Amino acid sequence: MTSVKKGLPPGLVSNLQEVLSSRKGGGAGDEQSKDGPSTSSTPAENTAAGNGDDDSRPIVLVTNGDGIDSPGLLLLVEALVREGSYNVHVCAPQLDKSASGHSITQGETIAATSCQISGATAFEISGTPVDCVSLALSGALFSWSKPVLVISGINKGSSCGHHMFYSGVVAGAREALISGVPSLSISLNWKKDASQESDFKDAVAVCLPLINAAMRDIEKGAFPKSCSLNIQIPTSPSTNKGFKLTKQSMWRSTLNWNAISANRHPGVGYMSNQQSLGLQLAQLSRDASAAGAARRVTKQNTNLEIESVGASGKSEVNKLKKYFRLEFMEKEQEDIDEDLDFRALESGFVAVTPFSLSPHIEPETQTAASEWISSALQESQ
Repeated sequence: MTSVKKGLPPGLVSNLQEVLSSRKGGGAGDEQSKDGPSTSSTPAENTAAGNGDDDSRPIVLVTNGDGIDSPGLLLLVEALVREGSYNVHVCAPQLDKSASGHSITQGETIAATSCQISGATAFEISGTPVDCVSLALSGALFSWSKPVLVISGINKGSSCGHHMFYSGVVAGAREALISGVPSLSISLNWKKDASQESDFKDAVAVCLPLINAAMRDIEKGAFPKSCSLNIQIPTSPSTNKGFKLTKQSMWRSTLNWNAISANRHPGVGYMSNQQSLGLQLAQLSRDASAAGAARRVTKQNTNLEIESVGASGKSEVNKLKKYFRLEFMEKEQEDIDEDLDFRALESGFVAVTPFSLSPHIEPETQTAASEWISSALQESQ
């Protein structure tokens, strides 16, 4: 699996290259062509490895919700680069933002740090998946106007039913759709006691034909418009029962809030004790200062009486602070409709759910998506 490493700042590399070029009389480029690409160059300044200066390849933007170090994203990017047909760009959160929903970072500065993912141009962002897609499509980070396709994933855990509203990976695809760019969100139905990291490799193999079909038909103008596809891969990808067009269900986990005692919360007891001690010391200091001032004035003016006041008139009131931790608790679903996303996924199918920006997906959009998925799968086989 490809590792992620921080690169040098693009501006610094550019300056170094200019200095080397001037010292060698413009021969730096000739030397590089003999010895291969410079190892000091960052991904943001070079195209994918082995593709030279070919800018004609369609651009694919990859993001996710789990963070740029997640195996689902790295294995997917590795496979897309290996295809050799795409100019792969990555703009993904620096940290896990899998349950960030469609949140954005407003009023704060976010950092975009270049990363090295073999064969791709990559940046990690100190923000949410929506920040990543919005920034990437703005033209401020990358020089291109827009990619052909945005892929968000592969996420660790399903995004069925109402989880689509909480999901950062779905939000990344939705933001692309808002900007008028076709998109896919991909998730693996990870089970704690049954799944393993190698399942992501199988998940990539499952969804790659659909990605290739989408890229081909987007350029032909045959991909369904005004909708994104939410692709859910079953827990055992290699033994899936095939693709199934599904509808978004009402399924959701129960949000369970657990109270956490101060003793179990790291640093809580220590901080509260330190704050209490600090207040006591501050109070003693004020008392001592006031008493000292009273003594000095009384000594100088025996007829003047000073009353020492320990506090400044405001009583110190301890605020009540409580701690809670959120857990998603799965619950049994009574709905038996086999065309719903969670039901198809639990039955071993790859669930493909079209979703649009309108509250209810139009029948013609559902029909167009159904027809496209059927034709795409037939051609890939």
